[in-house]
Amino acid sequence: MRFKKLKWILALVVSVIFFALIMPIFNLPVGVRNTQITFGMAWLSLVTAVFGPIFGLLMGLLGHALQDYSLLGNAWWSWVIADGLFGLLLGLVTQRLQLIFSPLSLHKIITFNIWQGLANLIAWVIIAPLGDILIYGSKAKLVFKQGLYAGIANFFVIAVLGTILIIITNYLMKLFKISIK
Repeated sequence: MRFKKLKWILALVVSVIFFALIMPIFNLPVGVRNTQITFGMAWLSLVTAVFGPIFGLLMGLLGHALQDYSLLGNAWWSWVIADGLFGLLLGLVTQRLQLIFSPLSLHKIITFNIWQGLANLIAWVIIAPLGDILIYGSKAKLVFKQGLYAGIANFFVIAVLGTILIIITNYLMKLFKISIK
């Protein structure tokens, strides 16, 4: 049992570092100040599918905070919290659908993408902008626009890259008869 917890913690540390590294390296501007398409969200969708909602929550919180501290010198807490919540919601969806450790179907993929769209809406169009307004006194028009663009960008990154990563991982787990549980 102790070794299992150690593996989980090690996987979290590696995932957080990888997430924090790919967020600033693989990103594209979307035309709104301080808002980018980032491939880190595809990684978040994969690891939450493998390890679950608590892992997703911690990875979103720690990964985003680490990335902010390394680039900005401080964390933008409203978006860090939104990322953690997003990881939790995504983990709940992926855990329920069993995307990695059971047969994958088109129905599961479509259901996953509908729910990840809803999770993006909650995290980026509601939580992050409201956090910006309440914590930093930001202007509502700008932060809701940033949140909407970020949510749309994250949806498409996960729908394409995240889904591809999940399909590949599901196939490899089946091929090599690997089980994390």
